[in-house]
Amino acid sequence: MLTITRKLEFDAGHRIPDHKSQCRNLHGHRYTLEITLIGAVIREEGSSDNGMIMDFSDVKSLAKQHLVDVWDHAFLVYEKDATLREFLDSLPGHKTVVIDSIPTVENLAQTAFNILRAAYQDHYGTGLRLHKLVLHETPNCWAEITAD
Repeated sequence: MLTITRKLEFDAGHRIPDHKSQCRNLHGHRYTLEITLIGAVIREEGSSDNGMIMDFSDVKSLAKQHLVDVWDHAFLVYEKDATLREFLDSLPGHKTVVIDSIPTVENLAQTAFNILRAAYQDHYGTGLRLHKLVLHETPNCWAEITAD
């Protein structure tokens, strides 16, 4: 099995409302996202992508469009965290992204996987698909999801 992986980074804030420790407070992370794709190598003479599964610049472009630019320097807030949502809504022009689960690294990785799976799905007609996503919350803590 041949795969390619592109790493991207973004900064975002969050909180885990019911956490027993410090993570219940507002804080942020420098997230590192690793996107691993699988698909047939393009075999088209004269094509810029000849010999590639996908050009790394295209991997980056789609990830930025659908996820990284949306989440970068945003506050990722759980839709049921009403007090925090009200506070963030009171800040003019604040970049807030509401998600349907508590913004743990596990849930953020699953949400990111779902978003990017749709973005890359058979983009070239070569069976291209998202194979694995790794989301590092810190250099020592991360979640991984691999397609079934």
